[in-house]
Amino acid sequence: MIQLAGMQFQQSGMWPSDSIESVIIQRMQKDPIVYSYQSMDELSFELKLRKNIIKSSKSMNQGYSQFASFAKSRCNPQYWLLTNAGGFRLRDDVAPSDAIHDIYKNSSLYAFECATAIIIIFYHAVLNSIDEHLFNQLFQNLYLYSWHSDSDLGIHDINTSHFLPGDVVYFNNPDFNLETPWWRGENAVVLEDDTYFGHGIGIGNAEQMIQALNKTRMPGSNQSAYQENLVTRLSFKHLAKYSMPPRGYMNHKIQHVLFHHNKSSISYDRYLYYLNMIYNQINDINLFP
Repeated sequence: MIQLAGMQFQQSGMWPSDSIESVIIQRMQKDPIVYSYQSMDELSFELKLRKNIIKSSKSMNQGYSQFASFAKSRCNPQYWLLTNAGGFRLRDDVAPSDAIHDIYKNSSLYAFECATAIIIIFYHAVLNSIDEHLFNQLFQNLYLYSWHSDSDLGIHDINTSHFLPGDVVYFNNPDFNLETPWWRGENAVVLEDDTYFGHGIGIGNAEQMIQALNKTRMPGSNQSAYQENLVTRLSFKHLAKYSMPPRGYMNHKIQHVLFHHNKSSISYDRYLYYLNMIYNQINDINLFP
């Protein structure tokens, strides 16, 4: 259900019935979760950003970037520095927006795993949803590695089986072949037509995603891959504040801890588990110096 300024939202033909925005609204209205917005601008921004996540996913699928483990990651050295861990660090002499655009413009020069692909899609979609100058102010220290992201994206998990276009879901492959550990699962963007995009697999429905992962199981395994009831989302309301920022806006933020885990294709939930381990170790050190 959608609430707008405390009142139940009624769609008034603002978007064509066959548009992606209308599909998203229909899914929201059928969801038992209440989606609450202070203004129409806030709702419209989320619809715009979700649509751009879908468009960025399809553009990546149409490009030539390859799926690769961290050890075999590649990037364009004119925009990024490839780290020993397989991450992409933004060059000091490059604008963040130019570097993100280059991943799509010169896609054949890039190779990365599926969690990194999701973060690239998120940045690209946000870039296409807000002012480019503001994007460059917000995301000055880009580093692409697994689920590591800037705090202003506000990435978070929600336990639900009700997926909206523009969400990210995870197909878990619990019995993956140890010789190909990068197929332990697949992060995939929910598209508007009940299909998904996953970097390395492409676009398909849930059954096709599961079938693709099942082909990478341990020999003799009968344990099927499956779709988790968990979605990963951006903080749309937080990002909506930047769609029309005050002039001279300066951003002060907490930087996320960077953790190189060397495990391709993990879910955001698993990445949070690793981060919590790091934070707990830091707290133990502070408590018992």
